[in-house]
Amino acid sequence: MRHFLSILDLEREEAQRLVKRAKEIKDAKWHSNLLQDRVLALIFSKSSTRTRVSFEVAVRHLGGSTIFMTPRDCQLGRSEPLTDTARVLSRYVDGVIIRTFAQSSLEAFALCSYIPVINALTDKFHPCQVMSDLLTIYERTPDFSHLKIAWVGDGNNMANSWINAAIYFPFQLNIACPQGYEPDAEVLDNALNKGAKIFCTHDPKEAVRGANYINTDVWASMGQEDEEEARKIVFRDFQLNKELLALADPDAKVMHCLPAHRGEEITDEVLESKFCLVWDQAENRLHMQKAILELLFS
Repeated sequence: MRHFLSILDLEREEAQRLVKRAKEIKDAKWHSNLLQDRVLALIFSKSSTRTRVSFEVAVRHLGGSTIFMTPRDCQLGRSEPLTDTARVLSRYVDGVIIRTFAQSSLEAFALCSYIPVINALTDKFHPCQVMSDLLTIYERTPDFSHLKIAWVGDGNNMANSWINAAIYFPFQLNIACPQGYEPDAEVLDNALNKGAKIFCTHDPKEAVRGANYINTDVWASMGQEDEEEARKIVFRDFQLNKELLALADPDAKVMHCLPAHRGEEITDEVLESKFCLVWDQAENRLHMQKAILELLFS
């Protein structure tokens, strides 16, 4: 059974084709009956706007239907084992899209599932978002080989997925995180051992110097609310503002997966500037979700 739990569930050529296919889907405003008479369950333990809506619309554009569930709506909220839920849902629906906390929980669910499982975000990875961000970049610069992409902020699930992407796409990835907030060491070591071009630093200025694309994200992710005030102090020099942007390539673009905390990790001035791609990123979630669904269900 084919699942999509991280970018590394794809082969290199497959990941690159997926970006090109998503562009074709977008350009053609593609609808189909691929998922006709099929039902996909969305199980979300974390709140969502873009991920939920883009997946629900993508499924419907492909002729299918969805059931949305949270732990409050099912026996997961009463401690039913994930493995039991996976076996039961495999007999009811045709696929499951999960947004949860632990990657290990997602993997346990997929191990017992007889139907495709898609990672709609865990604390460790956010593969659908990064694949759609690659689409956003591909639309502007199809040749990744000369690109320098910077990540500034927390070494979170987005940073980990960008590291995975750097294994398959030939860009230079510069990562700047405060000391103690670096990406997952195992994920980074794996990428470096496979030849990814990654430079890590604690200096955001060093990371963005000459960059073509600059990525950032909130300083405190869902589940880290109790750390929010402390993180504001630790991350204060990692704000994406006009001074930091001035160190990048003159035509550099700014990316943020949203929601944004304006005035914290990114200033309102930069977010609303001509250099910012956040609204295109958000739209491209829909087109990439369609490409992923086609890959798993065709």
